[in-house]
Amino acid sequence: MSMLPADLTITHIFAMVFLAVAWMGYGPLLTVLSKGTLNSQLGQVRNHWVGISTRRENRTFDAVLLGHIINSVAFFGSATLIVLAGLVGAFANVLQVHEMMVQLPFVKIKSVELFAAELAVIVCILMICFFLFTYALRKLIYCVALIGALFEGPVESNEDKAMISATSQVLTNALKSFNSGIRGYYFSVAGLFMFVDPLICIAATAVVTCVLIYRQIYTDTAKSIGIYVQALDKQRIDKSD
Repeated sequence: MSMLPADLTITHIFAMVFLAVAWMGYGPLLTVLSKGTLNSQLGQVRNHWVGISTRRENRTFDAVLLGHIINSVAFFGSATLIVLAGLVGAFANVLQVHEMMVQLPFVKIKSVELFAAELAVIVCILMICFFLFTYALRKLIYCVALIGALFEGPVESNEDKAMISATSQVLTNALKSFNSGIRGYYFSVAGLFMFVDPLICIAATAVVTCVLIYRQIYTDTAKSIGIYVQALDKQRIDKSD
């Protein structure tokens, strides 16, 4: 006897797979487009930030900035855990939730098994988001130690440069995990359209992916950060001359 819902179609399966591929493939796609993306440019800004922090007499400003980042990651981790608890509660009362959902005019009639499978997709996405947020928080704790142990004064040796580069890389990796978790929320919203129709879910996933790529490259914010990085590169060239 098949364990799959009787009304599960190829379209449903494709919508679920497309959702997963779009989310998981977004990071590698940014790597391919990395030269002009917002994330790659911010990596250079963070490296400059860490380098500048070593020359400050008082690092309170840097500590405040890092503290804000840690608080933001911790907030999203806690919020995601609360959302997951609510979704697990929905699983505990899946029959009642299914009965209410299918009465909505924009939701197609479906079996409770298919409804539970669609709900499980959202739960899986948010569960991965939770682990991404907690992993980002752990990396930030590492970063606190690295920044706290940095030397004071101008960069004078290759070892100093290596320490700055390693610290900024850990910070960037932490924020990559955080950004992946945030993107999970975008794709979980696209996944909600699965309850309406799998074709609408596919369209919503494509729209979310395009919006995220657009924000990385073509928005005024991305262009402004690009101008900042260009000025930073020119400044470095002028100093080296």
